[in-house]
Amino acid sequence: MCGITERVERMEQTTQGGPDATEAASHRTMTVFSPADEERARGVRRMKLTATGLLLLVAVVYALSTWAGHAGAGAWTAYVAAAAEAGMVGALADWFAVTALFRHPLGLPIPHTAIIPNKKDQLGVSLGEFVGENFLSQEVVRRRLRAVGISSRLGAWLARPEHADRVTAELATALRGALTVLRDSDVQAVIGEAINRRAEAQEIAPGLGKLLERIVADGGHKRAVDLIVSRAHDWLVLHSDFVREAVQGGAPGWTPRFVDRKVGERVYKELLRFVTEMRDMPGHPARGALDRFLADFASDLQSDTDTRARVERLKSEVLGRGEVQDLIASAWSALRAMIVSAAEDERSELRLRVRASLLSLGARMAGDPKVQGKIDGWLEDAAVYVVTTYRKEITSLITDTVAGWDAQHTTRKIEAHIGRDLQFIRINGTVVGALAGLAIHTVSRALGA
Repeated sequence: MCGITERVERMEQTTQGGPDATEAASHRTMTVFSPADEERARGVRRMKLTATGLLLLVAVVYALSTWAGHAGAGAWTAYVAAAAEAGMVGALADWFAVTALFRHPLGLPIPHTAIIPNKKDQLGVSLGEFVGENFLSQEVVRRRLRAVGISSRLGAWLARPEHADRVTAELATALRGALTVLRDSDVQAVIGEAINRRAEAQEIAPGLGKLLERIVADGGHKRAVDLIVSRAHDWLVLHSDFVREAVQGGAPGWTPRFVDRKVGERVYKELLRFVTEMRDMPGHPARGALDRFLADFASDLQSDTDTRARVERLKSEVLGRGEVQDLIASAWSALRAMIVSAAEDERSELRLRVRASLLSLGARMAGDPKVQGKIDGWLEDAAVYVVTTYRKEITSLITDTVAGWDAQHTTRKIEAHIGRDLQFIRINGTVVGALAGLAIHTVSRALGA
């Protein structure tokens, strides 16, 4: 949990302020010298002194050998002078080449020098094109992912219980965080809109008719009829006085009271007998009539225009009532509380099932070539889609980033990283030049002899 929080905070700090913050961070990276950069710069200066010292050494050797030759020291001085002279030429040529990468030699605005500061933006464009052509092509992405074998490695990692526990915990934390961030009003609005749009777009009467027809054909409604009739019988037994009073209250005022009581008693007994027989007789005519009514109603729901229109009006009225929206709100609140509680409980059925599913998936990914092939194919297709669809955006990130760097600071930083190796070019040029000069002078003397 702490790790996720820290990563989120770092992401928020990085992304806060949008592109300007990202550009500023990139600019700081290329303008601030870290202690490691300072150490590299000191190493470059030491190598520069070494290369320059070697150049001065061969210059001194050339001067001394030339003086010795004029003083009659012998023929060997000509060989030494030729080697030293060629060494100086090689050292100076390589010094010019190395210096021209970063600045104008001796401060002179010679064409095609100070390449890095002057061609920084072009180098960024070329680097972006190079990355796009050689690293973001479909063939390279597929070949690289296929060689890595992500599915088998991921499966072997996921099949270990401790890793499955970790992934389950991370998923639970992410789920809990997402549900915490979501506002109830927004979710309720989305759910309500989805239900209303779905209900308005599709007529429900035919579907209800088919469902009712199937229930009646299978006899699934009989239990509901048994329950209703049984409850009606019990209600009549408990409220006999209420039924009698209702019948007597509806009698004309001119009838005698004893007649009203007799009629009420008779109506109650007949009603109780009817309900009792309907409860105890599965083949009661009223049950058959109810079956026929439900079958006809199911047919009307599917084919009768007037019935279907009335059902649609009723549907609109029901969906428009505030009680229905309150029901949606209460259902979402209860569902969210249940999911959050299950995500927090390590022994909840939700987390146990997720963990078991991850272990099973990991085992299949590690040992089933068919599963590996499918998952690798999905990953390759996804990666290819990303690089082919967003290749321009990816490469523009490189070019735009390089374009935003300060030329002088960029030059200093690049020189700090590669300048030490470039000084070896000067040293090698001095040594190779000296050897080449010695060889050329030796061949020339031999041919002249």
